[in-house]
Amino acid sequence: MEIVTRKKPAEPRVVDLLRKREIGNSVSTTITHRLKVTTNFLKRLGIEKELEGHEGCVNCLEWNESGTTLASASDDYQVILWDPFRYQKKLTLQTGHGGNIFTVKFMPKSNDSVLVTGAGDYKIRVHNIANSDTLLICSCHYGRVKRVATAPAMPFLFWSASEDGLVMQYDLRQSHSCKLSDQSTVLVNLTNHLGRFIEAKCINVNPRRPELIAVGANDAYVRMYDRRMIKLSQRPVSGSSNISSLGYGNGDPDNNVPLGCVQYFVAGHLKNRGQCKKYSTTYLTFSYDGNELLVNMGAEQIYLFDINDHRNSRRFIVPAEIDSDNRDQDEELSSENDNSPLVLEDLSAMNVVQLSPEVEVIHQQANKAFEDEHYADAISMYNEAISLCPTSATLYANRASTYMKRAWEGDTYDALRDCRITLALDPNHVKAHFRLARCLFDLKRVNEAHTVMENFMEKFPDYTKNSACRNLRKDIKDALNSDNDSTSSKPNESGISKYEKEWQKNALDFKVRLCGHCNTVTDIKEANFFGEDSRFIIAGSDDGSFFTWDRYTTNIVRVLKGDSRIVNCLQPHPSMCLLATSGIDQVIRLWSPLPEDGSENVWEVKNANEAAIANYLRMNSEQFELMPFNIAYMFPPGQGDGQEDNEGRPDLSNAPLNCRPS
Repeated sequence: MEIVTRKKPAEPRVVDLLRKREIGNSVSTTITHRLKVTTNFLKRLGIEKELEGHEGCVNCLEWNESGTTLASASDDYQVILWDPFRYQKKLTLQTGHGGNIFTVKFMPKSNDSVLVTGAGDYKIRVHNIANSDTLLICSCHYGRVKRVATAPAMPFLFWSASEDGLVMQYDLRQSHSCKLSDQSTVLVNLTNHLGRFIEAKCINVNPRRPELIAVGANDAYVRMYDRRMIKLSQRPVSGSSNISSLGYGNGDPDNNVPLGCVQYFVAGHLKNRGQCKKYSTTYLTFSYDGNELLVNMGAEQIYLFDINDHRNSRRFIVPAEIDSDNRDQDEELSSENDNSPLVLEDLSAMNVVQLSPEVEVIHQQANKAFEDEHYADAISMYNEAISLCPTSATLYANRASTYMKRAWEGDTYDALRDCRITLALDPNHVKAHFRLARCLFDLKRVNEAHTVMENFMEKFPDYTKNSACRNLRKDIKDALNSDNDSTSSKPNESGISKYEKEWQKNALDFKVRLCGHCNTVTDIKEANFFGEDSRFIIAGSDDGSFFTWDRYTTNIVRVLKGDSRIVNCLQPHPSMCLLATSGIDQVIRLWSPLPEDGSENVWEVKNANEAAIANYLRMNSEQFELMPFNIAYMFPPGQGDGQEDNEGRPDLSNAPLNCRPS
């Protein structure tokens, strides 16, 4: 196994960059990118202004290319164009939609005069705001239009994703008709491969490679299509209640989407989970350089995928030929014939790499937090230590143990990944080898757990009689015998095409996992890169906050209260440290660095890890498990349950759950 470790890049020193700019003009672009968002700016981020004007929840935000205009769209069926520096309305557009607007986009190279909107009335509208004209009204979709995507260098093309399972392509240079027989506009029909209940939730185009289009749906998989290989097709005939008399997972009738034109991505622990829990990709976006794909997974966490690195393994078994020469006895494992348990929480694994004094301090603090059962704090400290010393087997092994103790959904899989890295750095690490078998068993990968455990017993025969080893070995054998007697554990693949099975089987694993927010109530919740070097990642949350993570350590940098109920939208300014957010409240909030005067920021959530723990409990509580993920308003625009908060806004906090946004 090849392990790629990356040390966290150092924070840029402003003085050094400015000195370099005096020598060469080529540094100017670097300064713009690296100083757009810094840790110092993040620590001072606070509300600059609230923009008031909508009469319903603000479901989408979009900056124009130059950052001089911010577009917002709402449940009031209106789009407002704002001057973000004068805090004034430039234009209020009555869109003509009859449903909540979920998406708004500026068409590239149109002098900001052409806008595309999609809404809950199943329609897409293209508006020429320069002459107050409607260029296109499209009613081709059979479900709510959740997202529209554009490509920077393509002023005439755009794409839409709808809950009917269709991804459609539009060319404004051609006349458009919504009649079935007139033209072919369907890029991908997900129902052909997954059945009539699949829904397309979001879409994004790679800014550097516009032939690549990522699509998220109401399952655990993320799809990336090369549209150059796809033949556009006609819309299927609408069924009585959902889309499809054709889409039952039998495949494309005309082989419009060939096998090699798509790459799937999935968090490894969610693969083949079936319908045990409802997942949905609520937002996805490519990084500025086009090499990474950021995904906000509903009812789960946030994931970063490397679209170019196919070394991420789909399955892993420890090689049986690992050399066992010169192994060091680990004092946590007793080789005597005793019945003592295998104490996984003892953090005394051997050091392969000598830690620097700075890292050793963090390491000891993490160990102390572990002993005090503050597992979230311990993981954050191990993350920081690993970012400074990415070749220490000890740090990965200790973090794996901490993941296993915290035991959030996905933690066992993260522990498995850390055990793999530990063994790659130190093949003789006894505890990592045993924990790997434990993780595989807990993840119900019994055959692999059996291979790893037998390899462990062969490599470390002195531990054959250890009680923990014997017990795990017995549990694995019992599970193997049970699997031989029953096929109930196999995933239900009815209604899935043979291509879909192949795509899912070859799905690539994630690169980074970010935890802390809660994403269960709405299916438009965004996650975005903050800063053009993609160092920071931001996302909204059901607790009314938005979170900022350092993508290199995966630690939460800051949590700010952004809405009285739910933060859905976060759109960074294209060229400066300015952030626009929105949610259930009827306002848009602009965030920028506050003065360094030492005053307290009343919007800051003080203990980020406590907020993360509360969100995990919230996301996994019974009330959220029973709540339908895909929910919509039942109130007319701007109306709630008759109550108002102290700012005159409708109070939906006690309204029925089906009155909250989707």
